[in-house]
Amino acid sequence: MGWVNRWRDHGQLIFVDLRDRDGITQIVFNAENNADLHRSAKALRSEFVIAARGEVRVRGKGLANPNLKTGEIEVMAGELWVLSEAKTTPFPIEDEMTTSEELRLKYRYLDLRWPKMQDTFRMRHRITMAIRDYMDAQGFWEVETPILTKSTPEGARDYLVPSRLQHGSFYALPQSPQLFKQILMISGFEKYFQIVKCFRDEDLRADRQPEFTQIDIEMSFPSREALFTMIEGMMAEVFALKGVRIPTPLPRMSFQEAMDRYGSDKPDTRFDVFLRDFTDIFKSGEAGVFREMAEGGNTVRGLVAPKAAYSRKQLDDIAAFVKQLGGAGIAWIRLGEDGVNAAPVVKNAGRAALEAVIEKSGAAKGDTIFLMAGPVEATLNFLGALRLELARKENWIPGGMWNMLWVVDFPLLEFDPGENRWVSRHHPFTSPVDDDLQLLETHPGRVRAKAYDLVLNGTEIGGGSLRIHRSDIQSAIFKVLGFTEQEAREKFGFFLEALEYGPPRHGGIAPGLDRLVMILTGQCSIRDVIAFPKTARTVDLMSGSPSPVSDQQLREIGIQIRKN
Repeated sequence: MGWVNRWRDHGQLIFVDLRDRDGITQIVFNAENNADLHRSAKALRSEFVIAARGEVRVRGKGLANPNLKTGEIEVMAGELWVLSEAKTTPFPIEDEMTTSEELRLKYRYLDLRWPKMQDTFRMRHRITMAIRDYMDAQGFWEVETPILTKSTPEGARDYLVPSRLQHGSFYALPQSPQLFKQILMISGFEKYFQIVKCFRDEDLRADRQPEFTQIDIEMSFPSREALFTMIEGMMAEVFALKGVRIPTPLPRMSFQEAMDRYGSDKPDTRFDVFLRDFTDIFKSGEAGVFREMAEGGNTVRGLVAPKAAYSRKQLDDIAAFVKQLGGAGIAWIRLGEDGVNAAPVVKNAGRAALEAVIEKSGAAKGDTIFLMAGPVEATLNFLGALRLELARKENWIPGGMWNMLWVVDFPLLEFDPGENRWVSRHHPFTSPVDDDLQLLETHPGRVRAKAYDLVLNGTEIGGGSLRIHRSDIQSAIFKVLGFTEQEAREKFGFFLEALEYGPPRHGGIAPGLDRLVMILTGQCSIRDVIAFPKTARTVDLMSGSPSPVSDQQLREIGIQIRKN
């Protein structure tokens, strides 16, 4: 039983490729054996659902199809039933589809019949089962946490759900089960996990959705290394499904090293092009823009593009790319066969500075050095983005590599100039490094977090931290974040009270399941690993959601829509 994938009328013989979840089987209808059955088969069309009964036989000599798992056999039909007919589909369901994503999402029930999509979801199932088996073997319990919960400030906007019984009050869909999993540790559960839906009302990219799935994990009494070892074991099990060996223990890299060398807190370490610091060189250079920037507390950083002798148009295109990111521009030094050619801003720094940059960079003939000046964090981010852009254009990234590592020692806080206050870089329950506690009031920007990210080939696939388990430290963090004691109690009262009843030391991590599946199946977007995803405008094209609701429904929940 299955769908008619393709049919071919060869006169006395009709061949039907019958497709089901496990693949394709060829069914043969022979007019000489059964004329009535052959006549019925002539009426079949693509995507009809049929059932056939007959004799399984080896195909004739030279007729086997090596591209099919069932290519050596066929079924000589003796009976046929048409279970349902189908209209002509808006796009063909075939091995290589070129249909637009918008049309595929509108007819998602047809798109999901595509064998490539079914292979993807087969792998997703295998990954989730491997995770559940591994976590069970490690002594973890799977516990469900609420979907209707309290709105708390956690970074992104909440999706709000109005209460019918409490007019004017709202539930929030959880951005993560953060507080609940910590409360499970306070409850003595010790080892919790959950493959859970999370909801964030944020602008979307290829690897984001308003609802997504994460592998939520929390442990009591862990050291960071114990937690790392456990997660590395899980990753080894998952990647083994694709025949990929993950060597453990994984490398560790500090946040500062990742930013200084790669310009990213999720570094792609598959290729050896590194950022370098030239600030001191330009501080002693001749008067010019770079010297003014260096002496004014800014930085001058750069990278070498090996064997890349760019034309002026290509250099202009690279400068335009940097400006699109928000950068002021980029300077360059080309080391060609006919000597050194540099942008005016570098030439103005003097011959000595120019030669010092070339020497420190290690650049050789045929290379191009790119330089940027500005505030440290912004400059590193711009150069990190340029590094990846050049890597894609110049094919610096080798295929078949799986570079996984831990990034550790993130800053606990960052300053938000828009709100004129310190905000949590991860979330307000992340524990500060013990040695940095005395800096909380005097130098909050220098406090490191017991936070860590798991990074694969330049993509963050999971983030977590050891948590605050002392109420006095949690109160101190809220104070630095600008919450009054009353505001903290209003937003997190139940959790702060729980911290007063003997919480254990605890910590966890939440790898993104969708992102993992996307990487392991070679998809470009997590929309292709979620059965019913939303578009970049958070619309489900198949069902038509979000959609208006009736006035009666609005009255029941005490909401009136204001017409603009």
